[in-house]
Amino acid sequence: MQNRDGGWGAFDKDNDSQFLCRVPFADHNAMIDPSTPDLTARVLEALALWGTKPGEPHIQRAIAYLRRTQERDGSWFGRWGVNYIYGTWQALVGLSAIGAADDPVVRRGANWLLSCQQACGGWGESADSYEHPELRGQGPCTPSQTAWALLGLVSAGHAASPAVERGIRYLIDTQNPDGSWDEPEFTGTGFPRVFYLRYHYYRIYFPLLALTTFQSKCGLRIADCKMEESRERRSDVRTTPS
Repeated sequence: MQNRDGGWGAFDKDNDSQFLCRVPFADHNAMIDPSTPDLTARVLEALALWGTKPGEPHIQRAIAYLRRTQERDGSWFGRWGVNYIYGTWQALVGLSAIGAADDPVVRRGANWLLSCQQACGGWGESADSYEHPELRGQGPCTPSQTAWALLGLVSAGHAASPAVERGIRYLIDTQNPDGSWDEPEFTGTGFPRVFYLRYHYYRIYFPLLALTTFQSKCGLRIADCKMEESRERRSDVRTTPS
């Protein structure tokens, strides 16, 4: 199912003839299923878990595809989730899983995610970035997009960084008493520039995945992070002049 360009699509192989999107009956002008960075990276992750070796030709072609499709700022487009935070997360995880964690593209992708972190510690991106790519990485912080950024950074070797710790604290601080998170934004993508989706479990299982992945990588309990944060806040209160 690998496409001729080295990537993968969602349903078909080599279904990338753009003229099909211009016929009168084209559904949302989306009649094709070309390769996308997010899906290509997901396949790389799956093949890595299956035991595929990084030196195999189809793996090298896929890595080359991800190199070609990386944006100049280090991000990757996200087809099935909003948007460049989603695509960059997937690319970093896939490349790291298949043994390319030291590739310069991984470093550039991680640096882009770091540059998008907001003062509160979270990440967010509006679906407006599909229409206006210059808005990539910008928007209200959401639990799911924060989790995606954290998962990407952890996979790229930043698990112990202050940025990841701030992101973990953001998720801890914004969790509701019942264990859920609020997310009114639409972070799932139906057709870019046409319609978007709110998957109600995104706001729960992605933060949980990020928290447990961080915990397993760092060997820390999430409760320890919370206790350390509380100590820092008490220290701030004592040292801040009135």
